Amino acid sequence: MEKKSNRQMSGDRPTVLVTNDDGIDAPGLQALVGALVSSDLFQVFVCAPDSEKSAVSHCITWRNPISAKPHDISGAVAFAVSGTPADCTSLGISKALFPSIPDLVISGINMGSNCGYHIVYSGTVAGAREAFLNGVPAVSISYKWAHGISNVNDFALAAEVCLPMISSILAEIKNKTYHNNCFLNIDVPTNVVNHKGYRLTKQATTHLKTGWRQVSSDTQGGKMLSTMSMDTDASPYSVSEALSYRCYERQVTGSPFVEVGGTDLDLYALREGYISVTPLGALSRADSDSHIYFEQWLPRVASSTP
Repeated sequence: MEKKSNRQMSGDRPTVLVTNDDGIDAPGLQALVGALVSSDLFQVFVCAPDSEKSAVSHCITWRNPISAKPHDISGAVAFAVSGTPADCTSLGISKALFPSIPDLVISGINMGSNCGYHIVYSGTVAGAREAFLNGVPAVSISYKWAHGISNVNDFALAAEVCLPMISSILAEIKNKTYHNNCFLNIDVPTNVVNHKGYRLTKQATTHLKTGWRQVSSDTQGGKMLSTMSMDTDASPYSVSEALSYRCYERQVTGSPFVEVGGTDLDLYALREGYISVTPLGALSRADSDSHIYFEQWLPRVASSTP
């Protein structure tokens, strides 16, 4: 990936742009910004969604304008944006909102891990990926939140254990020795105080099994109507028609499966108490076996075509 030009340091301090998908007031982002500001090592910009945008993946706003409203975060220049995480990163690195392109984009800290195929769905990872696609070094950070065990103070601890990596990345960037052909996805274990150290990992082929269950249209009808125009001249749906729709809610039906022997995989390392550090790219290439198969299959299709 070609390194983006026109970046500038603020004196001796590099510029960091922070975004997320949990929303600008989420405790993970607040803890991360607090740690960056308290270190007095960075100039901190924040460009994050004005509301939760979890699991929106790399969705972008195309046809409509988005708003950016100044937001009060001590020690940082911050804006709450009406778009997706990818929108926020794109706007934040564009020089339309801030005076310079950041030296590093950090997306997080997410409430919940982002490993395996979850990376595809993740708005947090997309915030970092968008920077990478535009030639700006980036990191996504997630904390494996466990209900009944974790508390908001754990986000501050997660930020602290990631600061050495952030500082090292920025030092490499300043020295023009940083590897720009990927971005990093970092997952911090639940028991962050007793983590076992950093482990370089690969993305696993794991995901939660989900299904759908029907829910009452009486309780969900209002939500459905909120996505439809209430102007009867503009919408083909009447109130009674909307309320008669069947409503379904996604639910988890199984635990993620980890490949046997996959000690170098992100989810396995995270479960073992390590801080998982996974280099990611943006290409969606299939494995070599798939290419070989279709290399033989495609000529057969061509030969059978009348």
